[in-house]
Amino acid sequence: MSTNAYIKYLTQQLVEYFNLSKKERKEKRRHRKEDKNQGISHWFGIIPFALSMFVRKTIKK
Repeated sequence: MSTNAYIKYLTQQLVEYFNLSKKERKEKRRHRKEDKNQGISHWFGIIPFALSMFVRKTIKK
């Protein structure tokens, strides 16, 4: 991607962002936060989560 094309893309994204109303920007930001996978599984996968569940289960017995 050439420098001019990249600058053009960034400019278009900025213009689109600033054309949204404040309410729409907040709503878009809220949706992005909700879509993120939170917790330890985001960084390390499902295995640590499964192990922690197994350990809790065995401790309760």
